[in-house]
Amino acid sequence: MIVGVPKEIKNNEYRVALTPGGAGMLAQEGHKVLVEAGAGEGSGFTDEEYVREGAEMIALAGEVWGRSEMIMKVKEPLPSEYGYFREGLILFTYLHLAAAGDLTAQLTASKVTGIAYETIQLSGGGLPLLTPMSEVAGRMSVQVGAQFLERFYGGRGILLGGVPGVPPADVIILGGGIVGTNAAKIALGMGANVVMIERSADRMRYLDDVFGGRLRTLMSNPYNIASAVQKADLLIGAVLIPGARAPKLVTEAMVKTMKPGSVIVDVAVDQGGTIETIDRVTTHSDPTYIKHGVLHYAVANMPGAVPRTSTLALTNATLPYALELAGKGFAAAVTGNPVLLPGVNTYGGMVTHAAVAESVGLPVVQLADLLP
Repeated sequence: MIVGVPKEIKNNEYRVALTPGGAGMLAQEGHKVLVEAGAGEGSGFTDEEYVREGAEMIALAGEVWGRSEMIMKVKEPLPSEYGYFREGLILFTYLHLAAAGDLTAQLTASKVTGIAYETIQLSGGGLPLLTPMSEVAGRMSVQVGAQFLERFYGGRGILLGGVPGVPPADVIILGGGIVGTNAAKIALGMGANVVMIERSADRMRYLDDVFGGRLRTLMSNPYNIASAVQKADLLIGAVLIPGARAPKLVTEAMVKTMKPGSVIVDVAVDQGGTIETIDRVTTHSDPTYIKHGVLHYAVANMPGAVPRTSTLALTNATLPYALELAGKGFAAAVTGNPVLLPGVNTYGGMVTHAAVAESVGLPVVQLADLLP
């Protein structure tokens, strides 16, 4: 198979979908790897490293897309890349289609086979290709929140961990999954007062054991959420429903009760956000806006700010699936691997993931009914 890796073009996105080592593994299996010149530079990988591992460097993105049978990316294609779509092309990347109706329409119209990292799912419900970036984003959410609580950035002027004689900041985390758990690790490590709101009693018991009682947990319901939000210095949205839009758990009325200069970091923004006042996606170059006196951070590619760590963590997880797709071909790979199968979001001009279809208002078609 011919596998292409274009350079990411999203604002301040420095990750790359394949390391030189990964390119070498594909090449050793007999596949041809095309990498756009400079694609790895943001993550610290030179063109020469890719060439040494057997990749061919290509000057133009259009040539990478045009010659490749499977394109590996990190972030979803932007409108300037839609012209590269064509029938039968396999696109293997984060897609987040639940909040991207236009992209979904373009993929189906072009009959692109869209395989989304974020919906590849283990039998127990785990999301192996989303987990590493959720770990990064969860940890970053507290790091970013602590920064924007500084007065210079418009925050309340609060040190997250306080000092002797001065109380620490109140950090409220919505969701006890991978993002929320990693956020809690960093917030507790910095000395903050942390409350996590979660809907699963079993998950709360687990977290209580893991954190040795240092983490306070609350059952997720509108009353508890409203009470906690009002007290928050830093509010972190960390709720995910695989393939679907994030539920709006924090209303605008709740945000209005927050203290001036408090900070919201909504990690779920690429799935539509779980805070009602997150009404736009921001970028690393312009990351925040103020609404009702509260700083809102809504960057959809948070891990792109730490690309070396993020690229290594991501490609550790994605490479085995890329090798499987390239080695077996699309149909054999997805029908033979029940973990890979739910990753297919679009195929043959149809939406094949139920949660995505519901979110964008399109009918869902079972992949098995479309395959030859």
